[in-house]
This record gives sequence, C-alpha cells and structure tokens, in this order.
Amino acid sequence: MRHTGSGEPLIFSDLPLARRIETAEAANARGCTAIHAEAAALDVGGGCAVFAGAESPLSHAVGLGLNGPVTEPEIDRLEAFFRGHGGKVAIELCPLADAGIVATLGKRGYRLTEFNNVLVKRLAGAAIVLTPRVRRALPDETDLWSHTVGMGFFEEHELTTEEMDVGRAICAMSGALCYLAVTENGELAGGAAAAVYGGLATLFADSTIARHRERGLHRELIAARLNEALAQGCDLATASTLPGSGSQRNYERMGFEVVYTRVTLELA
Repeated sequence: MRHTGSGEPLIFSDLPLARRIETAEAANARGCTAIHAEAAALDVGGGCAVFAGAESPLSHAVGLGLNGPVTEPEIDRLEAFFRGHGGKVAIELCPLADAGIVATLGKRGYRLTEFNNVLVKRLAGAAIVLTPRVRRALPDETDLWSHTVGMGFFEEHELTTEEMDVGRAICAMSGALCYLAVTENGELAGGAAAAVYGGLATLFADSTIARHRERGLHRELIAARLNEALAQGCDLATASTLPGSGSQRNYERMGFEVVYTRVTLELA
C-alpha cells in the first residue's frame, strides 16, 4: 500500500467512495434549482439531471450508473428532460460508473468536452488554519458574492443576468456556506462555497479575481471551508478542478489528492 510522506495510507478510490462523492454532488445540483422560474430536477439512472437555465453551467446530469446499469429508456428520459426545457444534454460521468453506460452514450453520439479531477482530503487530525482575509458572506450579500465570484469566473466586471444567476442559485442552495476573500486594504478579491452532506464537505465555486491571484487568497478560502468542515464533524472533504490547473495545485498543497477524473459528455 502506498503512503503519504507522513506515513498515512493514501485514499483508495473505490466504488463506495465514488458513490459518496457523487451523491453529495447530486444533492448540490438539486439545490441549484431554487431561483430559476423554469428550473427543474429529474432523478434518473441512479443520479439526477438538473436544468437551471439553457446557458447555465449548473445544468447537467451527475451520479449516473453508480448503482448498476443505466438503461436506454432512462437515457431517453434524461434527453427528453433537457430538450423539453430547451437546454443541451450534458452528463458528468464518474469513471467508476457501470461500464455499459460508455457504450450506450457512444452509440448515441455523445462527445467528450471536459475533464475534471476529483480530489479528497481526510480531515482526521487536521488542524485549524487562520484565515484573516476570509469571512462568511452575510445573508443580504447574495448579489455581492455572486458578482465577486462571477468576476473571477467570467473575467468581466459587468456580468449578465444569466451570469449573476449562477451565483444566486448557489447562494440559494439549502445548506450552502458562502465565503468572501478580501485584500489587506479591504478590497473584495474572490469567493467560494461549501456544503456538507453525510459528513462529507464539498468545496466548490472557487474564484479569485485575476488581479488578486498569486497572493495566497485561494488557499485561505480552502482553509476557511476546511475549518467549517472540522467544526461540523466531517471526516472527508472533496473538490473538483481542471487537471493541471492552479486550483488543483492549491488543493494539493492543502493536503488533497486526486482520486479519479470525471468526464463531461455532451450530445451533439
């Protein structure tokens, strides 16, 4: 068995771990339907599909195939769900899903559009880290948080209503914990969010405005959410990042390790 430098065994990426992570991701996805008038969710294939707007990055399916084969009629239902709402069909697929789903989606014309590395950190024995430049967003700061995070994601100062709605949907999630990062002179510099599901803390929506990067703010945003996870008695924390990104580097520096790579498949 491989070990970390501290002698602790590395996390083994097995089906129970994948089910735990993807179930939490599905719960988060369902929670993003609160503000959009036409938002909807569909339980399908052992996971769920969520529509949160035709152009929203929150519209996707997750968790499919982790409890057995996904049938053609279930894929028919998933595709009809997205098409009925005027959205594209996008599936985030875990590599530990039932192997048959790959062939099923392949013959239906799906194409791979993105990879995301899923990282996990054990929290047993983790220490609280001071985060002087990070604070929780207040209940009346939804638009402030959405704009700050949106500026980091979209790299624009002026955001469209649809772009703002991505952040608003996250803030409206039941149990969402939103954080803001500020510079030493109090200027808003970034934000992030977390949610807890069954002792697993999911960390997401990490964003730092371009001119404030390379100052350690993202690492403080990670630490602040880990502090909350410890306070809530979580045993694991997870996040997903683009492979080889600065975000992945920061998570690994904070003790996370890649456990599998999720792929996004879209129907042409």
